[in-house]
Amino acid sequence: MKVTTKHIDDANVAMSAIIQKSEIETNIDKLAANAGKSMKIAGFRKGKVPAHVVKKMHLDKLTQDAEAEALRKVLDTGSKEAKIDPSRVIGQPNFKKYEKTDDGIEVELEISLRPIFDTTGYEDVAPKFDKPTIEEKEIDERLQELILAQAPFEKIKEERGAKNDDNVLIDFEGKLDGVPFDGGKAEQFNLKLGSGQFIPGFEEQLVGMNMGESKTITVTFPEEYGAENLAGKEATFDVKLHEIQEKVAPELNDELASKLLHGVEGASVEMLKERTKEQLQREKISALYNEELKPKLLEALIEKFDFALPNNIVEQEIDVKINQKAREMSKEELEDYKANPQKVETLRDEVRDEARESVKATFIVDALAKEAQITVNDQEVSQAIHYEALMSGQDPKTVIEYYQKNNLLPAIKMGIIEDKLFSKLLGLED
Repeated sequence: MKVTTKHIDDANVAMSAIIQKSEIETNIDKLAANAGKSMKIAGFRKGKVPAHVVKKMHLDKLTQDAEAEALRKVLDTGSKEAKIDPSRVIGQPNFKKYEKTDDGIEVELEISLRPIFDTTGYEDVAPKFDKPTIEEKEIDERLQELILAQAPFEKIKEERGAKNDDNVLIDFEGKLDGVPFDGGKAEQFNLKLGSGQFIPGFEEQLVGMNMGESKTITVTFPEEYGAENLAGKEATFDVKLHEIQEKVAPELNDELASKLLHGVEGASVEMLKERTKEQLQREKISALYNEELKPKLLEALIEKFDFALPNNIVEQEIDVKINQKAREMSKEELEDYKANPQKVETLRDEVRDEARESVKATFIVDALAKEAQITVNDQEVSQAIHYEALMSGQDPKTVIEYYQKNNLLPAIKMGIIEDKLFSKLLGLED
């Protein structure tokens, strides 16, 4: 068997070969002979089944295995000829041609390799920036938010109309064409104005009402409303407002500071202000990092390093981006693409540059993280997912199981490694 190899670039090697029919037949004979040594067939002693009997019974499977063995030989021979380091091989071979002829099999394939590049000078590309400052006014405003979050609602003392963020205690009865409908009546109902708890237009018309006042308001139920008999219909509500409540901020003292700091030893107003300032700074730095510094640093690293990319990984990333776009397409658009293969190829070309940048960034981050000795363990990944789930109001266990089932944990881990690396380059580790 003659195998021809060619280095397309530093990350991709092309191989071609013609596997002779005689080689396939030789492999079939060997496989049949070996199988016969362990098979048990009526009329023959165990381990004494002739090769021709085995071939007659299992020729298709033997042929498949024989071809696979010949392909392995192509890969082994080609890898030695091209001096490929096995540890650099990434992904599966990409077959460009696999054509069976009367004489054998014509094979053309491509092997992709993990890129190797000089990382010297990567520390120099980090963008310069000034750390955000926190004004006293910002601290006071955040403290006021924290205090109000803890404050109870109390009945207002002065005479005034209801306004957004007030709680109002109301009776109401809804009617369609003057006739009450089921589920449209309540008494002493507690409603926070501006919460969006009721259908559009209801809460807005309560703004300005005084305690003891009655009013009839008109609203239109949304077309997609759950109850079919109400969806899209105009209705009236007779409303009586009994009480208006507002939040009354307690005095900020060491006792309240201790409560807001969840019992931290030695808690005081000054400590609360300092912790609030630190939190505000973290929030500003996080926003600066995600919105400006991270994109700039990633762009600079991609620009600095020039190396060949493994074609099979680029194609996989294109597949990912195409699937993302497909999820946003209508049924008609998807059918159109299925009927027009050329249109799919055009779309693949459109996302190719973006996919190449994404793949390049992944290899850069991986190489620099190893050089900087940055690691992330499974516990850190679980903690990150747990925190994000809690912040979005989801069940952490369910979210983690979803990531595991869909093989998304490696991507989460790479994201954490990337943030650790970039934080180190930007001097934001603390």
